[in-house]
Amino acid sequence: MTKQAGRSARDSVWLEGRARRGGRSGQPSGLDRERITAASVRLLDAEGLAKFSMRRLAAELNVTAMSLYWYVDTKDDLLELALDATYAELRLPDPENADEDWREQLRALATAYRAQLVRHPWLSPLAGRFLNIGPNSLAFSRVIQRVVRRAGLPAHGVTGAISAVFQFVYGFGTIEGHFLTRIADTGLSPDEYFEQAMSMVDEVPGTADVMRESKDLMAARGGDTVAEMLDRDFTFALDLLIAGIEAMVTRG
Repeated sequence: MTKQAGRSARDSVWLEGRARRGGRSGQPSGLDRERITAASVRLLDAEGLAKFSMRRLAAELNVTAMSLYWYVDTKDDLLELALDATYAELRLPDPENADEDWREQLRALATAYRAQLVRHPWLSPLAGRFLNIGPNSLAFSRVIQRVVRRAGLPAHGVTGAISAVFQFVYGFGTIEGHFLTRIADTGLSPDEYFEQAMSMVDEVPGTADVMRESKDLMAARGGDTVAEMLDRDFTFALDLLIAGIEAMVTRG
């Protein structure tokens, strides 16, 4: 992952013991690192990354902004903590369970990650901005690695297979999350918004011609709702990637 410009790797909250700090002596009562992190996640979900600030968070917790600095050094530290907290929401399969097929475990992990990205639209920019080495994120990554290893790929192909699947999921979930965020303030449902957008596109010269060429593909995709169309596209694309892993195992 890339790191935020102007910050070195050693600035991560997960290094040098800073994430384990429970507060400094004389810290305000009624607060702790877990409560502040949980409130940050709720605020980010409700208002987005652009509006997030220590002052806004302090108001949400009914404390002063300076009180928060007893528990974190910077706002970025808190964003890293919030980022990792979302990975705790994921149910992780047991990669050592021989009774479960690795394909189904991989599908479950990919589907859960997509839902996480959609549920928290602010997550995707932070995942590429920080080192993302918190305990929950690392647990997720470790299970993915062990599941993909079970496919039988040569060792040099494991990270490439993981990249193919989860960079696809990252992109799909990010775009889906942005789409839902964009329509949230319109008062329309996703289906109403989609129908309205398609009607407007038909009136734009040039764009309408491209869309007409695509309508047969869209009709063949099926699905009566936007959610169904997205689910079908995601499932088919994921099946293609898993089939590709299988093909590479067969090729040896």
